[in-house]
Amino acid sequence: MRLTNVTHLRLPFGRLWGYDVTASALDRRLPVSFDQHAHVAAGERPGSWMALSFRLPRGIRRESIADAWLSVIARHGTLRTAFVLGADGEPELYDLEVGQGVWVEHRIAPGQAVNDAVRDVLDAACAPYQQPSHRLCVLETAAGLTVLIGADHSHVDMWSMLVIARDLLALLTARRPGATSLPGRAPAFVEHTQLLLDRAAAPDHVRQRWAHIIEDSGGVMPRFPLSLGAPEPQRERVEVRDVFDLDDGAAFAAQAREDGVSTLALAVVAMTAVTRELAGTPLRAVFPVHSRYDDNWHDSVGWFITNSVLESAVAEPRAAAAAVKQAVQLGSWPLADVLAPWGGMPIAPGMFAISWLDLRRLPVRIDSVGLDAQYVSATIHTDGVMLWFILDESGLHLRCRYPDTVEARVNVGAWLDLLVARLQTSARSSVRGLLRVGGRTFRLERASRDDVEAIAALLSDDQFGPDREGVELERYEAAYDMVARDSSNYLGVVRNGDDRVVATMQLTVIPGLSRGGSIRLQVEGLRVAEAERSKGLGTAMLEWAHDYGRARGAQLAQVTTDEARERARVFYTRLGYRSAHVGLKRGL
Repeated sequence: MRLTNVTHLRLPFGRLWGYDVTASALDRRLPVSFDQHAHVAAGERPGSWMALSFRLPRGIRRESIADAWLSVIARHGTLRTAFVLGADGEPELYDLEVGQGVWVEHRIAPGQAVNDAVRDVLDAACAPYQQPSHRLCVLETAAGLTVLIGADHSHVDMWSMLVIARDLLALLTARRPGATSLPGRAPAFVEHTQLLLDRAAAPDHVRQRWAHIIEDSGGVMPRFPLSLGAPEPQRERVEVRDVFDLDDGAAFAAQAREDGVSTLALAVVAMTAVTRELAGTPLRAVFPVHSRYDDNWHDSVGWFITNSVLESAVAEPRAAAAAVKQAVQLGSWPLADVLAPWGGMPIAPGMFAISWLDLRRLPVRIDSVGLDAQYVSATIHTDGVMLWFILDESGLHLRCRYPDTVEARVNVGAWLDLLVARLQTSARSSVRGLLRVGGRTFRLERASRDDVEAIAALLSDDQFGPDREGVELERYEAAYDMVARDSSNYLGVVRNGDDRVVATMQLTVIPGLSRGGSIRLQVEGLRVAEAERSKGLGTAMLEWAHDYGRARGAQLAQVTTDEARERARVFYTRLGYRSAHVGLKRGL
């Protein structure tokens, strides 16, 4: 799912509507979590929210959206709570009832960007002391409706936004006549808060580890290891980078499995190496971890995040995995007691935080591609560096927020550049691309434009090649450009130990409605250099291709070959392919 900022949000122009719910007087006082207290005690300010946007299927009316939204609110207790400033100056949390409201149009001024109008609405409605501090908006355009749901961060995390969107969509797309309700109320976040408050205090070794990391960071939470310029809040600079596509993401994960660690740990290896190289220090950062320890919280909405600290000194997989494990353990205890010696979390300018979210492993899912769903952050002033990683079915993405100073542009930019390069290098040198055949090792990888000439030579080097191939190189290069732009295609080359291209194939993932909506993997242009034929390389390539297809949901692999290619037909038959259909072709 795309991770973006409201300034960069891709929105069409249209009429912007907000749903104004009614709220009752405050009722029962509720417990406040450590992180909620820290967030709300900072007071009212713009940009304390997070949001999710997605497009709706055609034919849904605003009235239906409002009804569904009220049902979502009824299911999730945290959407029916509000903060007030207590008599002692401390934030207090209370129950309130949320009822039916009205749609209000938010005028987009002449020359005003839609993004700016959305930001103004969410800044006003989704602030810590608003009652309630969430807002449902709908952008009404000729192309359909786009929903934007924002909430102050004290009540939601990224997982929660998925739960809210899933529940709203379930109501809007329900096929049962009169389906207007969701399953019973999900456990309320305040119940989770109370459980944490009732837990035993952290053991001494946890306190000592926290103290050690804070001491090494100068008595404060970890800070970015390079200069950010003036130590006061600045206008933010937000960078969004697509680190891996699906193929490189799978390769990175395969390398992590080979090393016996998680993908997060392997990413920490790269961050540790980059920090050592550029700053000469260990990687040390604030590390948010989720606190949904039990399954019963998976469908709940709330700020199920607690902060920990991650320290990684050695750029090696097992060491990084141990650092991640320790960080998770440090974050599994109530923090108010642990951080009491510092009067709470000792935040200082330059604080460095790293967040990791693997959407593929969450039990909550929406069709983020079909809905064009996007996580949206607010625009703020900042004096620190915050790095978010999102891992999903399309690959690995990161968003980084830092103060927009000359020093930060240079130093954070250099750190990010080197990090992305290291991660991509790790993916492309992964064991996933290794083919071990007859005691020899080959590497299968995505072809580059520089490989086109070698690929053309392989295509020409067979019994039909002289008649079908042999055109000028520019035509092959133009064809390569078209293939490279189409994400459904994978043009691969195999290199031997001397880094020479000795084989190639093209894989195409074909979605379709036939066979119950089955996805097919098409294998084309599989060629092996004459010196490497009949040694098992072609078989290894096809096995790799089948794994590639399975990872993309393919249930069927298909290949075409000329009737005169008897050896090719024997080869494919031996590997389980059957001549179940007749392929017909004609020139155009």
